[in-house]
Amino acid sequence: MVRPRYRAAAIVTMAKLLRTLRLDLSDTFVFDRAAAPGEWAVTGSILFRDADPAAMGPKDRAAFRAGFLGLASFGLSTLVEVAEIEPGQRSALIETFAHALVERFGAPNFNEASQAARDEIDFAASLCDHDPGTVIAMQRTFDDSEIRERFRTLHRRDPSLAGADRLHAFARAFEVVETEEPRETEEPQEPQEPQEPQEPQEPQERVDMLELMESKPTERTDG
Repeated sequence: MVRPRYRAAAIVTMAKLLRTLRLDLSDTFVFDRAAAPGEWAVTGSILFRDADPAAMGPKDRAAFRAGFLGLASFGLSTLVEVAEIEPGQRSALIETFAHALVERFGAPNFNEASQAARDEIDFAASLCDHDPGTVIAMQRTFDDSEIRERFRTLHRRDPSLAGADRLHAFARAFEVVETEEPRETEEPQEPQEPQEPQEPQEPQERVDMLELMESKPTERTDG
């Protein structure tokens, strides 16, 4: 398993951890089980080590692509934020997660599960070298039979800007990856007869999850 920035960053960020964040209700439709807002969280990639991408249904694919694992409900969340945590809470989380790995997810014994839980929580802490309240999104892929994670941070808009409400307070959530595939060419169409002008519709509020975020992402490869 390759974990960039893992050890050094974990030392600096022991007092912070990821916490689930919900900006709208989309997680409740996208995932079989959505995490509640405010749960301590890890990436959850450990649960997909033996997964077969070809056998995944739509909700399983959504969970794999972008779901952080909440450690209270063991539901999933598209977004997490950096938050301060007490040392005692962190120790309790490791034990809770270890028991869940044995009882829910088939870990062979508690000792191995405890080490895996500690590693996952340490790695989640290593992503928290940002100010509390910083929002993080993940894009997870299979690459040559390995799980690859890419993390991006979202920025809060200036409150003085128009539309900077709770739903629109963050910049872009996922990196748009350019591909080498050629663009499709549209066939020329017959000219259309002019239509009667229609009254403009009221815009619908939504969280834009497809635009670019900041600079270079953090990556982890899980073989």
